[in-house]
Amino acid sequence: MNKILTCLVAALISFSAMADQHSSADAAVRNAVKAFNGAYASNKVEDYFSHYADDASLYWDGARQKVSAYHDEWSALVNSGGAVEKNELSDIQVKVMPGGDVAIASYFIDYRLRTPDGEVTELKAFESDVWQKIDGAWTVVSLHYTEILPE
Repeated sequence: MNKILTCLVAALISFSAMADQHSSADAAVRNAVKAFNGAYASNKVEDYFSHYADDASLYWDGARQKVSAYHDEWSALVNSGGAVEKNELSDIQVKVMPGGDVAIASYFIDYRLRTPDGEVTELKAFESDVWQKIDGAWTVVSLHYTEILPE
């Protein structure tokens, strides 16, 4: 009977430790998502791109995108006077994978962009990111962005 109780207590302690680890990872990923999107909303190009793995898989506008090409495009837009004017997140959901070093974050975005010539685009979108803890930092390794068409 003592062996059964000892095993039960050990199992409960390990489940508690795993829950604490996932809770900590969940909070860290939420903070990373907010920092990532905050840098984007503030037009801080290098801060924003510091969250991406160099070989991250990116998808929007019906095609895969390369991080390097996206960086060049985004830098040119901001340097020529374009800017994100709004990038508000809602309904952030985080799912931490077993092991605690990979997580999926998904959320809705209310977005407004001003082009260098003054044209303003407003839209709503849904984004899913895969974050991986690499060298101690949560990093975007995959991103899927889908515009939500108006009804």
